[in-house]
Order: sequence, then C-alpha cells, then structure tokens
Amino acid sequence: MLLYFTQLQADTLNAENIKDQLSTITSFPPDQLLSTLFSMLIPVALKILLAVVIYSVGAWLIRKVKKLTKIMLEKKDVDPSLKGFFMSFVSITLTILLILTIIGILGINTTSFAALLAAGGVAIGMAMSGTLQNFAGGVMILFFKPFKVGDFIEAQGYMGTVNEIRITSTFLNTPDNKLIIVPNGPLSNGIINNFSRTGVRRVEWSISLAYGDDIHAAKELILSMLNSDERVLNEPAVPFAGLDKMADSSIVIVARCWVKTSDFWDLYFKINEDIYTTFPAKGFNFPFPQLDVTVKQG
Repeated sequence: MLLYFTQLQADTLNAENIKDQLSTITSFPPDQLLSTLFSMLIPVALKILLAVVIYSVGAWLIRKVKKLTKIMLEKKDVDPSLKGFFMSFVSITLTILLILTIIGILGINTTSFAALLAAGGVAIGMAMSGTLQNFAGGVMILFFKPFKVGDFIEAQGYMGTVNEIRITSTFLNTPDNKLIIVPNGPLSNGIINNFSRTGVRRVEWSISLAYGDDIHAAKELILSMLNSDERVLNEPAVPFAGLDKMADSSIVIVARCWVKTSDFWDLYFKINEDIYTTFPAKGFNFPFPQLDVTVKQG
C-alpha cells in the first residue's frame, strides 16, 4: 500500500481519474490505511519538529553570540563605527547559516536550492543592486572614515549626530530627536559636511543698521560682546567685525568668531539676544525696508 501512495504522489490527479483513485484508496482496510498514513506523516512531522527546535536553539545562540561579540568589542575599545558594522555583518551571516541548516533538515536539497538561486541570479542581482551598493558604501565609509559615530554631519538633506553605522545604512539623531536612517550608497557618493572633524566652527552674524549710524562704534560694540564671552576662541582667528555691504535701506555689519563645535548654537543665540537688546540701548537703529514712491502730476 505504501508503494501505491508513493506512486499516487508522483501521478497527476485530474477530474477524470480522481474518483477511481479515491475508490481504490477507500478499498484498503481502515487499519492498513491509518498505518500507512502514520508511516508517511511521522517522518515529516519529526523533520518539522526538529526544524522548529533547531530554529529556536539557533536563534538563541545567535543572540548570545551577538551579545558576547558586543562585550568583546567594547572591552577591546574597538572604534564604534566599526563595531556597528561588524555586529550587523555577524547577525546577517549567522542568520543565513541558520536558514540553510533548516532547509537541509527539512529535506530540501541544498544543491538544488543553490542552483535555483543561480538560475534566478539576474533577477536577484537586479533586486539587490541597491542593497549591494549600500553594502559597498558602508565599506567605503569605514575605510575612508569621512565621519565616525558621535560626529555631527550634514548629508542627503539631513543634519544630525551619527548614532550608528551599520552594514547598509547609517543612523542619524537630529537636533529635534528624530532618528533618520540614511542608505550608505548615496551617503558615500554624496557631499558630506562634517562639523565635528576639526572640533571648532565659525559663527557669523549680519547686523543691519540705519544709514548715518556710527559703524566704528557698532564694530567696537559687537567685538566687545564677543571678546567678553569665554566661549569665543582666538584660534584659528580672533573675532572680526567689518562693513559687509550697503543695502537699499541699511548698512550691514558682519561679525565672525570661532568657537568649539559644542558651543556653536548656545553662543549664536546668546549673541543674537545681546544684539537685539544692547544695540538700540546704545542709540543704534534697526531699519525696515523702505520704498519711496513719486507721483508725477500731469
């Protein structure tokens, strides 16, 4: 009877012979029928059960390996940029090995499975072209190091602190605490503005004053504000103030100074407030745009 079921699985049932096949099956004694069904189902059930057990144990081992790898990398003081990339690579590699093991346990011929993947290589390659590009971009970022974890960068239209560099993407935390995930491919090929590379940044203010105001006194006033703040640096250059341009309704004084990257925004907003409160108190005027209209009679 088992031989008959094996032959039945290999044959194609259709509407014409299905009735005959069912009649033949029901003609077997019930005990023999149940015994044959159990003899066929038990090996399959055991394979499925073993696959579930292997998956559970494998997933647990992968978590343990990742945890131990993370601890080991932290003890060896590995670069945080490399640590995120390596952890991602280990996770993906172990997961693929686990999947291949389960496929083998279920009785699927891994050679045939590999041949199937090879046959669909073109389609898979096209579908994964973006992923492969992002992987290559991640390798380029780790090799050339245009930025590292903790740097404040501007790239792909976003600004933020690099939180993690993974195998295919980079995680940025924006100043308003948004998490931006940027693919490594476009990131490695695009323009990157790294504000943390040198540790210092230049701050600039443009102050519009009315025509007739004393520009020398205005320059001295803004320079005194900058020089009195301990966060202002004298290297790579001392604070500077000068006449930038003469606009239609105002003259524009520009002031510049250098600060640590971490002090940039605090100093910028502080000096803005000082300009707004101190300049009018010293007799300077902030002009509004004006337009003179002349009407000709005639």
